[in-house]
Amino acid sequence: MSIVAAGLSETMGAFARSLRSGPLTEPPTALRAGVDLGTAYTVLVVLDEHDRPLAAAYEFADVVRDGVVTDFVGAVDVLDRLRRDVEGRLGVAIPAAHGAYPPGVPLSEVRAVANVIEAVGIECSGLVDEPSAANEVLGLRDGVVVDIGGGTTGVAVVADGVVVHTADEATGGTHFTLVIAGALGISFDEAEALKKDPAQQQRLFPLVRPVMEKVASIVRTSTRGWPVPTVHLVGGTASFPGFAEVVSESAGLDAVVPVDPLFVTPLGIARSAPVVPTAAGYRYQGRP
Repeated sequence: MSIVAAGLSETMGAFARSLRSGPLTEPPTALRAGVDLGTAYTVLVVLDEHDRPLAAAYEFADVVRDGVVTDFVGAVDVLDRLRRDVEGRLGVAIPAAHGAYPPGVPLSEVRAVANVIEAVGIECSGLVDEPSAANEVLGLRDGVVVDIGGGTTGVAVVADGVVVHTADEATGGTHFTLVIAGALGISFDEAEALKKDPAQQQRLFPLVRPVMEKVASIVRTSTRGWPVPTVHLVGGTASFPGFAEVVSESAGLDAVVPVDPLFVTPLGIARSAPVVPTAAGYRYQGRP
């Protein structure tokens, strides 16, 4: 394992522990937080001022489609449950949090992400595009970040540590589920459960391979004219076995999947946020 891969493994291991963390012995005096309103999962992440994960929570939620908030009330309800869970473990309220969006979403729609965050009593400290957030964790100097969400695939080209180009297209994990449901004649929810079952994934691979090839086509088209040393696939869908190999073969590019790809972007959103103090006025009092 390379030094970079070992460091990422350690980082994601710390994040995994924050999902299961109990109440902190000492409430933090400062923190940074991020909210990922994804098509499939909503994730809330809180770090200390040194970027160490303190507490995190996530929930499956069908409240966003193709990067656009389609169920505002539902999104608020989900995030509020996550907020109460995380604040209860922190011992303080979360003063502010960053949000994120796929690169191709109109700015008029992006504002809805901030509105959801603020509707649960958290100030929105800013918004970042999802591939750029992912690179806050990957730390690429040169390469391509491909964030495969539920509804969209976002692409970011990184050169000398800076994101120099982004693109986005509507293909993602939801398309996996739709293909499986159609091919097997089952409901969307049944197909979603099959997709996540490791025992079924080898059988389902031939069905979803065309969607993987479509992602490869998006990557190839979006990076045309740019140097592409390595493609890093993140997002929960990227963990489906064989995804990196299909992208490598179809796009003619070197593709890899980092450890715990589902949580790379949420962690990066929190790392993109400013450090804010947890003043006495924000003290957690079990607010509803």
